Amino acid sequence: MEAQAAQLEEVRDSEERYQLATYKKMPIVAERGDGVWIYASDGERYLDLYGGHAVAGTGHCHPHVVAAIREQAERLLFYSNLVYSKARAAAAEKLVAIAPADLTKAFFCNSGTEANENAMRMARLTTGASHVITFSGGFHGRTADAISATFLGKYRELGKPNVPGHLEAEFGNIESVRALADENVAAIMLEPIQSMAGVRMAGSEFYRELRELCDERQIVLIYDEVQTGVGRIGDWFFAGSDAGSRVVPDIITLAKALGSGIPVGACLVTEKISAGIKENDLGTTFGGGMIAMAAVSATLEAIENDGMLANVRAVETYLRLRLKEVPQVTAVRGRGFLLGLEFREKAAPIHKALLDRRIITGTSSDPNVLRLLPPLCLNNSEVDLFVATLKDAVDA
Repeated sequence: MEAQAAQLEEVRDSEERYQLATYKKMPIVAERGDGVWIYASDGERYLDLYGGHAVAGTGHCHPHVVAAIREQAERLLFYSNLVYSKARAAAAEKLVAIAPADLTKAFFCNSGTEANENAMRMARLTTGASHVITFSGGFHGRTADAISATFLGKYRELGKPNVPGHLEAEFGNIESVRALADENVAAIMLEPIQSMAGVRMAGSEFYRELRELCDERQIVLIYDEVQTGVGRIGDWFFAGSDAGSRVVPDIITLAKALGSGIPVGACLVTEKISAGIKENDLGTTFGGGMIAMAAVSATLEAIENDGMLANVRAVETYLRLRLKEVPQVTAVRGRGFLLGLEFREKAAPIHKALLDRRIITGTSSDPNVLRLLPPLCLNNSEVDLFVATLKDAVDA
């Protein structure tokens, strides 16, 4: 135990000495992963119900994804979009094939914030307008345009001076959007489920009314599906699903689970949007690189081959049923494997108590909400372990 504690201290001291501060870190030196489990340097294993910010969609080190990355790495690590690539062509074709029918072109980048930046740029190029409406509680990234579109807690303040032309509407209130949606507005962008705000959804009619408003006023509708996309809600995307009245936006942005841990982001767009994009309007050095493209194709294949969409739907139902046994949980928000557990009291002590019992969960900007974003391969026995541990944690 002393040697393990010393190793944790050594790694912690090294990171804090040489790395800029980012997040408050858990006292874990992660060594390897397998499915829904993370194995630490001290020999302990942790049930990972957070997935490293919703990234580990197929589970940690899914063998099909690992094999595809290894095979591509032995062939060609990288070349830019200045050449054609079989790996890029295959990933784009696969991604468009699972998208709602109206979304026919893909643009690859490196992250969710880049996808959102490029989505807003495409909307401005398409419409000639400059302003973007986003929503209270929404989070869209930390680069200049994306953080300026973020109206959640401290984040927009961190991005000052903000990019001008960003307007805030009330999530779920269509009249607040109508009041802002004039001829200067190029796009309306939203997380269809606001994750960091505490896993908030609007009524299904809100998404339909947004679509109708955008059609009426020639505004581009953007769904930020960085977290909801790639199977997390039990459908490939929130777009086109029953959860949002089957509404399909003009652009979907993706990242997080898209590469199973290899950094990659994407925009899926309609023909109308793509028709207005010329060479050199968009650019990216690393976006569409071969390793990332191999990871994208393999990720989508793994989700299909293992029946993970059906698994998410079935295990969500079971998890909701089991959570009824925990009276301190007053509500379960969200969809699929993007769930917010609302407690009577603050969630932070429960988060810590679970971590002490080797279960990783996430907090949110709502102090009473604990977030679950597990790999899509989570099963019922692991739910049983979580619920039993949660009962113990809330009692403590």
